[in-house]
Amino acid sequence: MFLRRLTLTLVAALALAPLAAHTAERPVATATQEQRSALEEYASTAEQLVDEALSYLGIRYRRGGTSPETGLDCSGLVLNVFRNAIGLDLPRTAREMANLGDKVSRQELKPGDLVFFNTMRRTFSHVGIYLGDGKFVHAPSTGGKVRVESIATRYWAQRFNGARRLVDDDATTDFMPSLSAMR
Repeated sequence: MFLRRLTLTLVAALALAPLAAHTAERPVATATQEQRSALEEYASTAEQLVDEALSYLGIRYRRGGTSPETGLDCSGLVLNVFRNAIGLDLPRTAREMANLGDKVSRQELKPGDLVFFNTMRRTFSHVGIYLGDGKFVHAPSTGGKVRVESIATRYWAQRFNGARRLVDDDATTDFMPSLSAMR
């Protein structure tokens, strides 16, 4: 158990490092107190989502699954993470989730964003949660377990359909560039 918690902590730290590094480098004088508060709230919410998502690593995939005890499918994972981390109830399917929030481009992805893929010859047939640094967590398919993968691998890059942001960070957009700009 200690080793799993240590691994989760290290993965979370690596995933949020670009966000944390940017926050530390941001000139304090250029942001109002309200903007700083909004950024801290967004970072906290994103961290909660990432931490919760990583706590499901290793849970087996089960088609139609919505329970960590019996197995999760991709949307079952996402709805559990959002409900348990921030109390947000999401629709059941990836397609329904794709209608929520704000569209974001691949270059604008931030931790906590939903990423969608065409894995069954139809748009929005698979969903995961973006962790930062080009990584996302998802419940893959039959025989698999919840895991972290790179969005840049050929398989996922070819099937990427778009992303949605459900966590409101409008107040931070003036001084918080996208993750791609931080590299």
